[in-house]
Amino acid sequence: MRLRGRKGIRESIEAQPELVVLDAAPHKGKWREFFGNDNPIYIELGMGKGRFISHMSARNPEINFIGVDMYDELIRRASEKARAVWEEKGEENPPNLALLRANIENIENMFEPGELQRIHLNFSDPWPKSKHARRRLTHPRFLAKYAQLLNERGEIHFKTDSQSLFEFSLNSFAEVEMQLRNISLHLHKEGPREDLVFTEYEMKFMGKGQPIYRLEAVIGETALEQYRSSKREAASREAAAAEADEAAEAAEQADREETETE
Repeated sequence: MRLRGRKGIRESIEAQPELVVLDAAPHKGKWREFFGNDNPIYIELGMGKGRFISHMSARNPEINFIGVDMYDELIRRASEKARAVWEEKGEENPPNLALLRANIENIENMFEPGELQRIHLNFSDPWPKSKHARRRLTHPRFLAKYAQLLNERGEIHFKTDSQSLFEFSLNSFAEVEMQLRNISLHLHKEGPREDLVFTEYEMKFMGKGQPIYRLEAVIGETALEQYRSSKREAASREAAAAEADEAAEAAEQADREETETE
């Protein structure tokens, strides 16, 4: 993929050290120092033009966000998008956002184990040819890396318009035995999910009525226990409701029998 942008792209992003990070190595294990707080860190791998990560950071000021892409032009566009979004909130610089120029292939060199809390994979390149399967960002080799970098509340949120990539991803998550939840085969079938932030691609596909596939993988031990606890509570509520229904039905039957006897 080649992107042609205006002249002075590199100079433009180099002039924004408060937002743009060109070398992750010095920040590995120290990203909280970059943000100046201990808030959870969410990252988007392959952020494109930055709509998702910009709006996520503005909507969730209590979370630190890092958008990752390997192209200077996309970093530039994302920086413009981020500043425009935050200007609407009266902020000149996004206080909880970093735009990282890096190759995702080397993600283990960017973050320490347990440094991240959530990874967003939005409309990643499906790499449709079988010989390129290892490049897919949901290949088991990548999932193993993500699992090492996520903390006890770690999750992966994945969206795509590619049915073949989604099917491949389901098998990948199963292969590494990750717990999945909120699996959707047509995310916006009943209308736009306003509780979620859309990417540029997503808005285009939604306009055409194309299905968006989505899932969440629960990985961290605390996140897993919360998920299991919620499932147990839901099962308990269902059992109590079923028991109440049976009791009500039995009482109603008893009333009918009593009436017939009279």
